[in-house]
Amino acid sequence: MNAFSRRGACPALSAPMQTGDGLLVRLNPMAGGLSSKSLIGLGESALRHGNGIMEVTARGNLQIRGLMPASARLLAAEVDALGIAVRTGVPVETGPLAGLDPQEIADPRPLAERIRAAIAEAGLAQRLGPKVSVIVDGGGQLAMDVVTADVRLAAVRVDAGTQWRVVVAGDSQTATLLVMVEEDAARDIAVAILRMIAEKGREAHARDLTARQLRSLVSWHSFAPPSVLPDISPTRGEIGSFAADSLSTTFSTTLDIGETGDEGAISPQVGEMSGRTEGGAVERLPVPARFPFGVFDLTDRIALGIGLPFGSMPAEKIIALTQYALTLDAAEIRLAPHRALLFLGLSPTACRSLQQAATTLGFVTDAADPRTRIAACPGAPACASGRIATRDIAETIAAENRDLLDASVTLHISGCAKGCAHPGPAALTLVGGENEAGLVVDGTAKALPAGYRPGYDAARGVGRIAAAIREARFRGETTAACLTRLGAAGVTELYRQE
Repeated sequence: MNAFSRRGACPALSAPMQTGDGLLVRLNPMAGGLSSKSLIGLGESALRHGNGIMEVTARGNLQIRGLMPASARLLAAEVDALGIAVRTGVPVETGPLAGLDPQEIADPRPLAERIRAAIAEAGLAQRLGPKVSVIVDGGGQLAMDVVTADVRLAAVRVDAGTQWRVVVAGDSQTATLLVMVEEDAARDIAVAILRMIAEKGREAHARDLTARQLRSLVSWHSFAPPSVLPDISPTRGEIGSFAADSLSTTFSTTLDIGETGDEGAISPQVGEMSGRTEGGAVERLPVPARFPFGVFDLTDRIALGIGLPFGSMPAEKIIALTQYALTLDAAEIRLAPHRALLFLGLSPTACRSLQQAATTLGFVTDAADPRTRIAACPGAPACASGRIATRDIAETIAAENRDLLDASVTLHISGCAKGCAHPGPAALTLVGGENEAGLVVDGTAKALPAGYRPGYDAARGVGRIAAAIREARFRGETTAACLTRLGAAGVTELYRQE
């Protein structure tokens, strides 16, 4: 460990990041998953060297918190001793069931490896910022639709077989579609886009590229073999000889590059428990088609998805669950977006038994669990910056006001004004501060709260809002619509009432 990563960068094993509760490291296993014994070993290391809190991030990486400089070095040595190779460089991500899902359109792993090799050959990892990412999505039961990326390649069935849809800057709904091509061209275009980003500097993302630059890529593809795509960049000259109306017919939109969408939608993807270490720009996400919780049929056996409430769990509970999975012959454990663990290779009987054990331990086993609608950072006392006990408040609200937390709203509970767990606006935000727990309606944790109450009593304030919604809501009306009718001033007054 030679240095700590700056806040806002990505905290790798070799460059832990300073947070309110010590140093934090993030692990992305190169093999795609972990054995039960490896995950147990990581949990034991987290207990020895950290504060005992383990997390799975919104993008499906593992985080260990509460380290000191010396203990971070010991952790790195133990990860190496466990034989866990971790990815570095530009993230090129595939779905958590890649290569295993019978409903997959195409196995994305070979294309992902070809892109990683091309990035390494071009020396792009050193020129790109830490948050630039690529997704290669083969489709299937757990597609990567709601995870944002600078470059997204999604498999599409066509008469001739499989092609890859190339889109930039966003998730599957907000990104800009460029072209649909064969695998070789998809790889070359993806790397060419990364070169364009690199030329703009380490703070740049695909959203910073101009429409003209991207039209140039598509036009070039229409006239030249994909294998000779140029290193197109602002400094080396755009291909300006093709007018906008000469675009390939597969370029279906001329939207400006950038993120769009509903800021109030659920965002278990947004930010990270560490302090926006992985989310970067605000992700505006629709409700996903399927959370990675529950049973997934594979070709031969079963995968069981189990979520970590609010993205984290004490290492003791992860160890206990994984030790039980080991007795049930779980073949592998994969990390999944939406802060989940996927236990692979289970029989139906073992799957039911492990699910019951997870429920008993307090994990999320059902997509309807109200905790999936709450974004909560570690808060006090886990984080030195936290002014309120966010997780205790979140658990109380989820237990007492399940009907409030429908799919139309996100409740954000932030220990301080940084808003690490959810950088974007939420329907209701509780934020810890000098005046204890403040309420922000339809805003972020950085906004000035309109009302306050003691932190220990914040859940009761939200309970008053929930009671008013139950009384005022029309048949079929969502919580978000009812909150709008009640108005920000009315909702704030409800929160403040004794």
